[in-house]
Amino acid sequence: MEPEISIDDRKIGKNYQPMVIAEIGINHDGDFEKAKKMVFDANQQGAECVKFQCHIIEDEMIENDVIPSNASESIWNIMKRCALTLEQDIELKKITEELGMIYLNTPFSRSAARRLKSMNISAYKIGSGECNNAPLIEEIASYGKPVILSTGMNTLEDIEQSVSILENAEITYALLHVTSMYPTPYNNVRLGCLQQIKEKFPNAVIGLSDHSIGNYTCFAAVPLGASILEKHFTSDKKWPGPDIALSIDPKELGDLISGSKAIFQAMGGTKTILKEENETAKFAYASVVSIKNIEKGEDLTLENIWVKRPGTGEILAPNFNKVINKKSTQMIPKNTQLEWNMIE
Repeated sequence: MEPEISIDDRKIGKNYQPMVIAEIGINHDGDFEKAKKMVFDANQQGAECVKFQCHIIEDEMIENDVIPSNASESIWNIMKRCALTLEQDIELKKITEELGMIYLNTPFSRSAARRLKSMNISAYKIGSGECNNAPLIEEIASYGKPVILSTGMNTLEDIEQSVSILENAEITYALLHVTSMYPTPYNNVRLGCLQQIKEKFPNAVIGLSDHSIGNYTCFAAVPLGASILEKHFTSDKKWPGPDIALSIDPKELGDLISGSKAIFQAMGGTKTILKEENETAKFAYASVVSIKNIEKGEDLTLENIWVKRPGTGEILAPNFNKVINKKSTQMIPKNTQLEWNMIE
């Protein structure tokens, strides 16, 4: 059986259309009203799932002046400003679920994980930076909920330790291929990694967390086995924030949802003639017809027979060579679809 995970009764795996995660993350920039707007805007586009980030800064990092490549201020300042309170997280979860969507959140510390546990969230999304954070993964795995694990900045061997923790805890899990560049140039997306991850970890649901511009690579990932598609999302690309530049807006989110669904529906199948194609065949096929008046006993040649639409005749174009150079058994008027009894 193909591996699958279930979040709030939404089954995710190869046999189901991909689930799109609208990664709101910290695109609210600490503004709670913006956070709520993005939930509503994602819902308007038919999103099934929105995801936030849970930052309890004192338990997450020591004060530092490290500046991310996609920002102009320290990671400490960014996360401190963008951290939401417990009450705000609870309110966002309530709004999301009242709209019929799945609420996900990524904890970046043990305190954050425990906050989310107290909120009784249905599954945990672990970011790439924590993919090799064995203590945190062990903490989260002990909660017994499904885990979606991003794998950027980690080799297959690195991921193996984390997968062992998840499997020892006997929880279902998904692995998302990620390139941790913001934004990611297309030549560094490396969609071939999806197959590598699938082969190395056959019990995992596979997905793509994509940081490239637009939806192209997510669309391409679907026939390669991606059952989860995660993209950063914003209501307005003019808002400030380090992840805004690589985020999709509401129109693009709607396109990703409908497009990935269409691609999933188009996959598979075998090369047979569908019964629904038979109606088209009636006019699209060609039948053998007379192109001149043909006398009884006359030879059928390229000068007096050929193939023309529609395909409603008794002798179709593939059988033309079975007719050529035979004799007619009767007079055949011009533009008549030939029948076998007309041929000697």
